[in-house]
Amino acid sequence: MCCSELHVIDGVPQLIFVSSSYIIETVEAEFISVDHVPHLKPSDGGSAATQLPSRCSIAELRVLHHYLLAMLKGEIPCENSLLRQVSSLLRRLPAVESGKFQDDFLMEYNDTLLITYLAVLTNCSSTMK
Repeated sequence: MCCSELHVIDGVPQLIFVSSSYIIETVEAEFISVDHVPHLKPSDGGSAATQLPSRCSIAELRVLHHYLLAMLKGEIPCENSLLRQVSSLLRRLPAVESGKFQDDFLMEYNDTLLITYLAVLTNCSSTMK
């Protein structure tokens, strides 16, 4: 990867391109964001790209919550296989109160936002050509 550094040569500031090594680390959320952004067409003037992943997750959790409440109230029959799957999912979640979780969460969240914003900028710049 090439980047530029500002050097002062004979009293004149100049940008000089230098080679730099880098490693790209990604998580699944970044792959999903980068894959969906080029296909989005915001109709409300806002950025639908930043709202898509959270809106989908919230909608899925809301459906599951209502389903479990209906099971608890006896409105629908209890499905033990579903309860085992939900229990398994909850056991895989880290403890929210730990400091390490908070640090890791914020780092991953910020990385995901950065990748999403970069994907949006890439999409916008390709449409400006």
